[in-house]
Amino acid sequence: MSAFLQCGKHRLDLSTPHVMGILNITPDSFSDGGQYNSLDAALHRAEEMLAAGASLLDVGGESTRPGAQTVSTQQELDRVAPLVEALVQNFDCIVSLDSSTPQVMTECAALGAGLLNDVRSLQREGALQAAAQTGLPVCLMHMRGEPQTMQDAPHYEDVTAEVMQFLQQRTDACLAAGMSRQQIILDPGFGFAKTLAHNLELFHRLPQLHALELPLLVGVSRKSMIGQVINKPVDERLAGSLALAVMALERGASIIRVHDVVQTMDALQLFQAVQTGWQEHP
Repeated sequence: MSAFLQCGKHRLDLSTPHVMGILNITPDSFSDGGQYNSLDAALHRAEEMLAAGASLLDVGGESTRPGAQTVSTQQELDRVAPLVEALVQNFDCIVSLDSSTPQVMTECAALGAGLLNDVRSLQREGALQAAAQTGLPVCLMHMRGEPQTMQDAPHYEDVTAEVMQFLQQRTDACLAAGMSRQQIILDPGFGFAKTLAHNLELFHRLPQLHALELPLLVGVSRKSMIGQVINKPVDERLAGSLALAVMALERGASIIRVHDVVQTMDALQLFQAVQTGWQEHP
């Protein structure tokens, strides 16, 4: 497995885990929809997350919550392109583009995006070719169907084995398109076309995904799987999110995708102190 991820001009060292801050500029995302629609508000939020220790910022212009409606290519571009450009210019940080749309990938890569994060695993027409042409690393996520329909009675004989099979197939497709293994990270897709039982089993068996020999990104922040267990609304799921973040780190995740960067960085620091031992500074 590669020890780093080359994200444009930035190199992300994968020998230690990282926090990815979520920056949705959509009116209808399940947790923070509408909060950061203006460029100024989004930049302020980005500054906060980077100051707190986020290694990457994940910019999305299309909600992928269950039942979400698709947006046009132009709508998505109008939302994300100005922010990607502003982030690169103002903060010189790694910007991850949360998109499945080929034209959006191409244009945002030209503006300085460093990672392509696609919930549809580059299955839209032209997406695989567009991603390969950018030369950027990609995050491939497991999902069945589309956000509008993905929670309509999902069924698996063995959820972990089927997720792994899908991710292996998409990895093979990327390699066939000319990408290298050093450009690929994998996301099991918690909450996407999975029941609570599926999500919990997949999380429990997360170490098995290391057999694919690629870095893992885990995104469970504030998701309904937490709410279903602790019976709390989305704005009261911080403790549950942190519990799963630490369990994901213990299970070998390289990147944790979160809304609450400050608190997750505290958890990450404690995890690392326990894992590596605390070094007293003179």
